[in-house]
Amino acid sequence: MGVTLDLTRAPAAPALTSVAAAKPNITGMTRAELREAIVAAGVAPPEKAKMRASQVWRWMHHYGVTDFAAMTDVAKETRAAMADAFTLARPEVVERQISKDGTRKWLIRMAPGIEVETVYIPDVGRAGALCVSSQVGCTLNCTFCHTGTQALVRNLTAAEIVAQVQVARDDLGEWPSPKEDRRLSNIVFMGMGEPLYNLDNVAAAIDIIADNEGIAISRRRITVSTSGVVPELGNLGTRTQAMLAISLHATNDALREKLVPLNKKYPIAELMAAIRAYPQLSNAKRVTFEYVMLKGVNDSPADAKALVQLLKGVPAKINLIPFNPWPGSSYQCSDWSTIEAFAAILNRAGYASPIRTPRGRDILAACGQLKSESEKLRASARRAAEREGASGAASE
Repeated sequence: MGVTLDLTRAPAAPALTSVAAAKPNITGMTRAELREAIVAAGVAPPEKAKMRASQVWRWMHHYGVTDFAAMTDVAKETRAAMADAFTLARPEVVERQISKDGTRKWLIRMAPGIEVETVYIPDVGRAGALCVSSQVGCTLNCTFCHTGTQALVRNLTAAEIVAQVQVARDDLGEWPSPKEDRRLSNIVFMGMGEPLYNLDNVAAAIDIIADNEGIAISRRRITVSTSGVVPELGNLGTRTQAMLAISLHATNDALREKLVPLNKKYPIAELMAAIRAYPQLSNAKRVTFEYVMLKGVNDSPADAKALVQLLKGVPAKINLIPFNPWPGSSYQCSDWSTIEAFAAILNRAGYASPIRTPRGRDILAACGQLKSESEKLRASARRAAEREGASGAASE
């Protein structure tokens, strides 16, 4: 099958669902929130809160500790007071899967009924990229996307977004935070949900992830992908300085409205105007346009030429994404020769247009395949039932 399953739970950290209900979890607080929490809990007076918060911050985000007792440069009585007031618990890892190509996917339970999928893809970016979710479910209903078939449950908090990075780094052994030779070098907000419908929490999470005294992933290595929530594009650039990716997939309104229904609200002309006004847009900070290749839908030479015309004058690169199938989808992936011919037209026009190698398809971890299991049977139970059924059929 090419799939490795590890259904064990993380042994060191109690689940957010039990401990965090009684104590605030400080691992996803901004620096300002952490200082305020320390003062409010009586752990330190206001004049010492900044220093204490800096110490705790480094232990949480550089060393990745989940136990206050490990903070050895903090006074013992202060550690005890913090343990009484706060928790450092990680969320529960319900399921961990490893693809035959090295891609890892975690199903993470943030709270009862609140589950998201997070994917680590090796050999992407400088070393490896983590695809994080910003919402549980999605409201956009893009017809080619599996996630779009799951109704929105709620936005994720900044803490829940950061927790996805922490879980991945726990599993990858990336603590203390390495400056060189790190396996997780890039963050992409391309998981479940539309990040610009949760911009406050996304921006706060990016502030935490990019902080140089903690996880320290450069904002130039953090990419936020949006389907085109036009009014928030400028705010995204101003507040986060993150790289921008646009989930485009079509060059005319009629087709894009079928593929990406949000286009009915923010048509292509409005979207392109907002992209051209994106803060710090330049050849050094190009927009990435994502274009899923759908057989017989958007993959003709005429479509490629129209894409060249649409992007004229925009510093851009174009990621061509072979469609990743999922149960119940009516679309098919374009033939490889068709994708290569499409890319050749873009290349001749001067656009870098890499064809994204599908990763993690065997564990439904590829682009457009993410969907939490909270509304279905546990994946592990389903597979066990299938195995039992196959065994029973073989014995008859």
